[in-house]
Amino acid sequence: MPVQRPMTFTQLEIFALVAELRGFTSAAMQLSISQSAVSHAVRSLERELGVELIERQQGGIEVTGIGRQLLGRSREILGLAESMRQEATDSVGLKQGSLRIASFGPTSSLKLLPAILDTYRRRYPGIEVRVDEGADHEAVQWIHDRSVDVGFVVLPQERFDTVPLLEDQLVALVSAGHPLAGRRGLALAELGDSPFIMTAAGCAPLIEPLFAGARVVPKVRYRISQVMTILGMVERGDGLAIVAELALPERLAQQYPGLVKIPLKPVARRHIGLAVRDLRQVTPATRAFLDVARKLAPALRRGTAFAG
Repeated sequence: MPVQRPMTFTQLEIFALVAELRGFTSAAMQLSISQSAVSHAVRSLERELGVELIERQQGGIEVTGIGRQLLGRSREILGLAESMRQEATDSVGLKQGSLRIASFGPTSSLKLLPAILDTYRRRYPGIEVRVDEGADHEAVQWIHDRSVDVGFVVLPQERFDTVPLLEDQLVALVSAGHPLAGRRGLALAELGDSPFIMTAAGCAPLIEPLFAGARVVPKVRYRISQVMTILGMVERGDGLAIVAELALPERLAQQYPGLVKIPLKPVARRHIGLAVRDLRQVTPATRAFLDVARKLAPALRRGTAFAG
């Protein structure tokens, strides 16, 4: 007689997600696993229960009558399991656990994260913190893949739950000897005649639409991912650039005396925040980090929480 394997939380989670999204493909994409793995999990659960939960149709799926009934039970079980995990962690007062954070570039790694982590570590010294640093799009992918618990992102991010922190602006960088160096503001049209250095670190998805909207085609000579490299090349006169102001060093004038920062007109703003896949499912350590960041946000906007 074959040995039956008991149902698992994973099977229940996948079944609930397939029913919610009304498709195996959508569930697989959200879970970052293969469609065959999703289908196998649902079929295994059906074999275990001895009923058909999902009707596979050419245009999609349909939850069966008994499937809808058991879907409610599945959600109850999953909710109780999550409550147990939360209560177990809360019982030790966040004295232990882990937190994985995605951070991108100087804006979050140098300007935001140190201030937030300083407060967080003082309040929760037992939480082990890991920070993964990458480009903007990598941070977004890590959140989506569940490789991290929370990440800094450029807002908006419709597929995640987010906490806004602050906004900054995009600024033009020119060498001190450039004819535009004396201007108090620069329109995008004025940047179209000079060689341009396009950032490849993360602001490009913001900058390129700005040029397109102004019907200006920049003369891109280089694409550079490191901000410090861009600063050095602009200072040498290799081209102009646009970067986020918060990505610049605190002592820009002292470190790059041959560089001039000029606001764009009209002002082009960038909004920064934190993102998680689902606020309802975050760990206590993650929720505590979001709370600390949210409370520090006014000081972060004023710059008074910056260490340096």
